[in-house]
Amino acid sequence: MATTEVKPSAVKNPKRNRRPSHGPKKDLKKKSKKTKKSKAPTFDKTIEKSIRNDQKTENEDDEQLYSEPVSASEQLSYFLNQLESAIGIKVSSLELEPIKDTCIVELSQRLDQDVSNLGEHIKLSCGSSWRETLCEGETLERNVEPGNPSVLVISSSALRSLELLRGLHSLTKHCPAVKLFSKHLKVEEQVSLLKKRVNIGSGTPNRIKKLIDIEALGLSRLDMIVVDMHPDVKGFSLFTLPQVRDEFWDLYKNCFHQRVLEGRLRICMYGPKPAPNLKKKKKN
Repeated sequence: MATTEVKPSAVKNPKRNRRPSHGPKKDLKKKSKKTKKSKAPTFDKTIEKSIRNDQKTENEDDEQLYSEPVSASEQLSYFLNQLESAIGIKVSSLELEPIKDTCIVELSQRLDQDVSNLGEHIKLSCGSSWRETLCEGETLERNVEPGNPSVLVISSSALRSLELLRGLHSLTKHCPAVKLFSKHLKVEEQVSLLKKRVNIGSGTPNRIKKLIDIEALGLSRLDMIVVDMHPDVKGFSLFTLPQVRDEFWDLYKNCFHQRVLEGRLRICMYGPKPAPNLKKKKKN
């Protein structure tokens, strides 16, 4: 019986031609998942991020600056030097005579001078009667003229003003506060807010001056101005940012200086202050 020759190529190799088994066929299309819409970052979170980045940069330096406690007389001397430099006129000895160290608020050395501690610093500077000083008229509102705060916090920007107000939360939950800057706030809105009892204001020099000029913001109860000394992410502060610096000294000269001379107003410089005893500390 004749046999036909079968070519090797014609024989199907079951192992070669078998498709590998990968289990059940997967759907290549990506399943759409319901995801929650992420909220836009708030002003506070944006500020925190920028401050963290700034602090990280400072920590990377080979040398760090730190200062020993700065006395009231050193702070006063520094403040007056800045005033003379800004207005271009030397303050006479006759003018300087009534200005005492007591016009400078000496802050507690036990607490850092950061945003979170601002409310506690102000409480301590007012002593045990802080509630009466800062929240006067809480129960008898008619005894307090509207729009006359006890404390004004002055900073270089709207965002910084918001941040400082957050640091004052321990006070503002008892004492009404008002925003005194121009970003997103019209003068008319602030005039309306200042028709009510206000104990704390936080804002920028230009808007504060404008509200004083139109007699919406009063100074009859003003006990303390808090001057924010902290630099921003670019290294500028209230005393070094050109336009804001001029606006601050214009505000101080026209609205606050006489009250300081008369002993009716205290100055709190909050944050790092240059002083002769500044030292350098090398990183280990």
